[in-house]
Amino acid sequence: MLSHRPRVGILDLDIFGPSIPTLMGLQYSDDPHLTSAGALVPIINHGVPTMSMGYLVPRPPPDSTEFEGAIVWRGLMVQKAVQQLLFDVDWRDPGGSGPGLDVLIIDMPPGTGDVPLTLGQLVVVDGAVIVSTPQDVALTDVRRGISMFKKISVPITGLILNQASFLCPSCNTAHELFGTSANASRLGIPLLAQLPLVGGVSWGGDRGIPYVLEGKHGSRKDGRAGEMWRDAMNEAASKIWGLVHN
Repeated sequence: MLSHRPRVGILDLDIFGPSIPTLMGLQYSDDPHLTSAGALVPIINHGVPTMSMGYLVPRPPPDSTEFEGAIVWRGLMVQKAVQQLLFDVDWRDPGGSGPGLDVLIIDMPPGTGDVPLTLGQLVVVDGAVIVSTPQDVALTDVRRGISMFKKISVPITGLILNQASFLCPSCNTAHELFGTSANASRLGIPLLAQLPLVGGVSWGGDRGIPYVLEGKHGSRKDGRAGEMWRDAMNEAASKIWGLVHN
């Protein structure tokens, strides 16, 4: 066990559609600084260091009607970008001192393209957590992802079902709008959590405030569904930490 609170960073490897800057409230941040050795310095918010392709492309100013510049690259350019984001970021404390990270969480695009293949070839991945909605059309892509991870020897930690149910506020009955967990159980991987639809998750994501930071106040606004969401995520985090740390 660690003798200190784990140092956790987030790396956004969704090259074509980076969302971490928005989710972390950093879409209008300054460009990343460089160390004397030329490494990228992560941008920090909510106490979590992050790095994303979204910080490295031209971005319109706040309240602008312009669209953010699209990244139109072929495979080799994508592979080079993944390599730079993996190896040319200094995750130590600001100033380049102190230890590195204990855990690096990597957000990847869906599918079986260049990004996950390059990742699996360049680094040792401790575990993959797959996030999907419960309907069959989404789980079809999940099956392909599971097959790919097995081929590149990446262990699969488990599955998190997002939007697994809608909790009726007047009767506290859970309605499975997008399919049942039975569909996911056929995948043959651990089911880590089933997250209900919660309005505060969407609200916080658009404003760069992770729902877990809302605390009990956020759960109270969203009622029983908010409590279920937080409990499920806490349980999933404990399972993932236990599996990876061991």
